[in-house]
Amino acid sequence: MHLIRTQAVIAAPPEAVWAVLADFARYPDWNPLNLEARGAAVLGAKIPMVFRNLASAKPGATISQTVTLTACEPGKSLAWAGHVPLLFKGRHHFTLEAVAGGTRVLHGEDLAGLIALTFSKAQIARDFTPAYEAVNVALAARVAAVTA
Repeated sequence: MHLIRTQAVIAAPPEAVWAVLADFARYPDWNPLNLEARGAAVLGAKIPMVFRNLASAKPGATISQTVTLTACEPGKSLAWAGHVPLLFKGRHHFTLEAVAGGTRVLHGEDLAGLIALTFSKAQIARDFTPAYEAVNVALAARVAAVTA
């Protein structure tokens, strides 16, 4: 299993960060990794999603998959899981924590399955972690724009 872990502090309360994360219809406006998502942020919901394929050598490659919301607590956490039997299992997650000056966002993914076994730690550090950090930056910008 590979674990991707990033964090950022966003200068807004957890509820404002949550509102942006839970607004799947607006992902195309700001999210550089999860390019499209449709549905409501409700625990157990099935969300059709299109995301960048970080493991592909082909620039712009995407993957379409319906994920299931496995955590959905307003102002606190949002997570979804997707899988292709035996080949891939991923759980993408955001945890929000109120801190002085805003919200600490813990953002990551747990990757498992045969495809994930082919990823090296160097590849995760080179291709995956920066993409997740880019989401954190874009999330902060989006929160600032909608709360201004």
